[in-house]
This record gives sequence, C-alpha cells and structure tokens, in this order.
Amino acid sequence: MNQFEHGGGVENFAQELDCKVEEIIDLSSNINFIKPTINMNFNELDISAYPSYSKLYEAIASNYQVSSTQCELFNGGSSAIFSLFRFLNLLHCTIYSPAYLEYKKAATLFDYKISHINRLNILEQIVEKNSLVVFVNPSTPDGKLYDIEQLMKYWISQNCTILIDESFLDFTNGVSMSPYLKEYDKLYILKSMTKFYSSAGIRVGTLLSNEHNITELKKTEPMWKLSHFDSSYLQESLKDKSFKAISKSINAKNTIYLQKILETSSLFSEVFDSNANFILAKLKNINAEQFQDKLKKYKIMIRNCENFDFLDDSYVRIAVKSEKSLKHFNEALVSIS
Repeated sequence: MNQFEHGGGVENFAQELDCKVEEIIDLSSNINFIKPTINMNFNELDISAYPSYSKLYEAIASNYQVSSTQCELFNGGSSAIFSLFRFLNLLHCTIYSPAYLEYKKAATLFDYKISHINRLNILEQIVEKNSLVVFVNPSTPDGKLYDIEQLMKYWISQNCTILIDESFLDFTNGVSMSPYLKEYDKLYILKSMTKFYSSAGIRVGTLLSNEHNITELKKTEPMWKLSHFDSSYLQESLKDKSFKAISKSINAKNTIYLQKILETSSLFSEVFDSNANFILAKLKNINAEQFQDKLKKYKIMIRNCENFDFLDDSYVRIAVKSEKSLKHFNEALVSIS
C-alpha cells in the first residue's frame, strides 16, 4: 500500500465492488458516525462577500476554554500540520509512533531529521535537545489515552518544541494539555474539528498556542483559508450543546460492543484497549489484505495498518460505527472464521 495512505477511500471501494457508496459500511474511517444538529438553511448564506472568521474564533476558543488570540484556523488538521512544520523550520523531529502519517510526511517534506520512539514498547527514551516532539493523544491507530504529565516535564527540560495532537480527545474524559500554554512558550496543540464533529468534508482544524506564537504564525498564513460554508457549519455544530455528551456516551457504548466482537472472534490474536472511536487488532492467520478481500462480499471496509511505523500487515484498525453496522460486521466475522 502507499506509504502515506489513509482509510476512507469509500468511493473507489464502491466502484471496485460495482455498488453504491451508500451500500458500503466504512469501518476504515475514524470520523464520528454521530452528527450534531444543524439548524440553518445554507441556501440563505450570503457568499458574495469575503468570509470573516471572528465569530468562529470566538466559538472555538469558548469550546476549548482558551482565548481567541491563542487560536489559528486551518483548512483541516493536515493543513495545520504542514503549516506548522514549515513555520517552525527546525532541524529535528521526534515522533512517538505509530502516529498519524501526515507527521512523518510533513517532516520528510521539510527536511527534518526524524527519530521514532516506539510508544507501544516503551515511552521513557532519550529525546534530542531542541527537537520538535510530536505526541498524538489519544493515539492512532490504537486509541490509547496516555497520562503525559511526566513526559511534558522531560520534554520541557530538553527545551523541545512540543506538538500535542488532541484530535480525538473529545471522545474521552481525558485532560487537555492547554493549561501548559501559560507555562511553556514552545507548546502547540492540534484540535482537528473534523473527527468529533463528523465533518471531514468541512475542512476546519485549529492550532492552539500562546498569543505571541499565534501572532507570528498568522503572518505566514493566507488571509482566507476557510469558506463561509466551512465556518457557518462548524459554528452551528458548536451550538448543539447536547451533542458532546450524547456522542461520547453512544461511542463509548459502541466501543465496548466492538471490543467484545473482536475479542470473541477467532480471527484475532490481540485486541488493543481503546479510549477513542476505533480499535486496533492483530490478525492471527491471515494478513490485512486477505482480511479485506474476505470482507468485500459484505461490502465492509477496514483500515490496513501495515504502513504505520512499528506495525505490519497483520494489524487492522476498525472504526466504531452504529450498532447496526457493527452487527453486520460481526455476522461477517462469524461467516469467514
């Protein structure tokens, strides 16, 4: 598979199976299957003027309990990653891996020397001084939520620039590292709004840092990065005050259900505990490509994890979706076991 390939290629998968996209059960994409309630008519949006983002900045800042001067908006989380790597222009990057592959891609593109720490093995390893440290929490593709307080103290002692990816933190009861923004001036936190708010097609990502860093970062960014549609959709999503609690509750329940499905199946030798809306599992007697081939009959997509660092073609990631979709997946596992 492609070195930086992701899940979610549902259109190509449907075309390969000669069926409609709506027939596919996409367990490869870790986008929330629950959507917020949107109460607006997008046909009435005035798109004749250039967009203004002041209300969106205020809404996002309020959502994450920071100041609007501590936020910068991007056309999705991946765009934020590439912009930050380019802006920082550092020499060395330490990625706690396996991790979201765009970090490795950005580091490679901007000529960072890359060190990988296998967090599945041991966290406490030496990090080069002045390195850009990347830590995804909860992690991907396994969904583990880490207590990184001691690591934060160590990275700070090494004078590292720190990037914490909290794209999936909203699915958990975990604590954000945002309070450290007042204590350490080389900290950046990524909030990918598309994951939790089920809006991969609405490209909004946010970087949090101190006011000085955000001011300097803005100087390197174009004036208009988001459309009026993007901005309006996310603002309306954030107005749904019951969405967070409902979404977390249902996802937690369905994660337990999926965990049971995987642990009961004879196809897997290991199933990882997860705090996010996806689960990593290790296949026993077949590889990920063979597993996916068997699932095509049931129009089910899964994520082959062989291109993640420290993993191989025996690992697959299964996303948490509706109970109906997971039941269908369970029936498919029973049939192919």
